[in-house]
Amino acid sequence: MTLTQQKKLKTVLIGSLAWIIALVLFFPIFWMFLTSFKTEAQAIAFPPELFFKPTLENFAIVQERSDYLYHAMNSVVISFGATIIALIIAIPAAYSMAFFPGKRTKDILLWMLSTKMLPSVGVLVPIYLLGRDYGLLDTRTGLIIIFTLMNLPIIVWMLFSYFKDLPKEILEAARMDGATPWTEVTKVVMPLSVGGIISTGLLSIILCWNEAFWSINLTATNAAPLTAMIASYSSPEGLFWAKLSAASTLACAPIIIFGWFCQKQLVQGLTFGAVK
Repeated sequence: MTLTQQKKLKTVLIGSLAWIIALVLFFPIFWMFLTSFKTEAQAIAFPPELFFKPTLENFAIVQERSDYLYHAMNSVVISFGATIIALIIAIPAAYSMAFFPGKRTKDILLWMLSTKMLPSVGVLVPIYLLGRDYGLLDTRTGLIIIFTLMNLPIIVWMLFSYFKDLPKEILEAARMDGATPWTEVTKVVMPLSVGGIISTGLLSIILCWNEAFWSINLTATNAAPLTAMIASYSSPEGLFWAKLSAASTLACAPIIIFGWFCQKQLVQGLTFGAVK
């Protein structure tokens, strides 16, 4: 076998493996979507029914019972609100640690990342009591604060990595021209890091949108996002698989579509490099 044939075979094998992995990862989403158009009897049938008469009854029940649009608006406000606030805090923090590092900068970054290793249930009681005392339970403001703090370590880490890749010569030239730190951040660092900032923001939105633990435990009706709406279809009587699949499809669809349209910016940000 020639070298060219070996390269072609390697390309085919890698491509086939990539398709197999993609199909395996996509299958649960496909099955959830398929189940959402079944009746409850068809959803639990064994062996599973692949050919059936689809129905929109489950989607109508979800909208009638749960007010999907209201929960979706909560998810949008909370996810985008938490992401914007986190970026406002993280950009200057990452800038200062990237360009003015101290002796403990790496320790601070590691400490921030270590907070993500703490199980959420370990701090549920104090967070709940603080939310109760300050009137933040079942409010969008309360969830925005929690989601901001939850994602802040990852956002700072990502922005720190992007900022570190910026050529220091550009910043030195800006300082020689009399640029202030504010000017450096807004006129130099942010424009050069726009791809990284966008990808970080997209990741934060996805993490906020999919967060279920805090949504379920800190909300009831007023501020409940889509993740809490899905959890409401688990009852003492059991799981209503068809309705649960319909609710999950409605909850996943907006973020999947959003990610699909933003995939170019996400890939560019994750492969970001300032020196081009």
